[in-house]
Amino acid sequence: MTDEVTFLPFDTAVHLVGAIQEEEHIQEPDRRIFTVYDRNDRELCWFDADETIAVVAPGQVNPKKDRIQAEVEKYILSHIPAWVIE
Repeated sequence: MTDEVTFLPFDTAVHLVGAIQEEEHIQEPDRRIFTVYDRNDRELCWFDADETIAVVAPGQVNPKKDRIQAEVEKYILSHIPAWVIE
C-alpha cells in the first residue's frame, strides 16, 4: 500500500475539468482556495490558493492575477489527483 498521489494525464484533466474557481474556504474565511469542478459542475478537488501561487510565481509578493492565471490553471490541470475519477 502506498500513499503516493498519482495525477491524471494533462489531456484527460483538460477534458474533465469544466471550471476552476477562486473561492473563500468554507471553514476558514481568511483562506482562499481554487475549487476544481467537472463539466457537470460537480466539485472534484481544491487547491490552497496561496500555496499554488507560491509555486507558479515564487518570490512574488502580490503577483498580478491576470498574469499568472494561465500558469495557475496549467499547474492545477497538471496536478488533478487520479482519485477524482475512481
